[in-house]
Amino acid sequence: VQLQASGGGLTQAGSSLRLQCATSGRAVGAMGWFRQAPGEDRQFVAALRWSGTTTRYSDSVRYRFTISRDSAKNMLYLQMNSLKPEDTAVYFCAATSSRLIFSELQNGGNYDFWGQGTQVTVSS
Repeated sequence: VQLQASGGGLTQAGSSLRLQCATSGRAVGAMGWFRQAPGEDRQFVAALRWSGTTTRYSDSVRYRFTISRDSAKNMLYLQMNSLKPEDTAVYFCAATSSRLIFSELQNGGNYDFWGQGTQVTVSS
């Protein structure tokens, strides 16, 4: 599976951005978004099972971010609203062919394929 993330940029606090991740190759069972700020560990953001409606969010982004997918276009999205300076990070999309259960979605070790990352910078 090849992943290509895009949509990042420089924006102000309170604004919105939409990230997208194009997938190609074999079918996926789950996809997610992770982020990494300078000097920090990679952090789970949101994930979904490719079939069905199961989604999972980190506490820090719940009610502000929405993960979605377009199966026909093989695209994964992350709508980010009410952005905060602490959302500044490189955002990565990830995928696995496994059909992860809810408790497994937040663990980056369960994903086999990773995109190159897109920078999101939120100024105060």
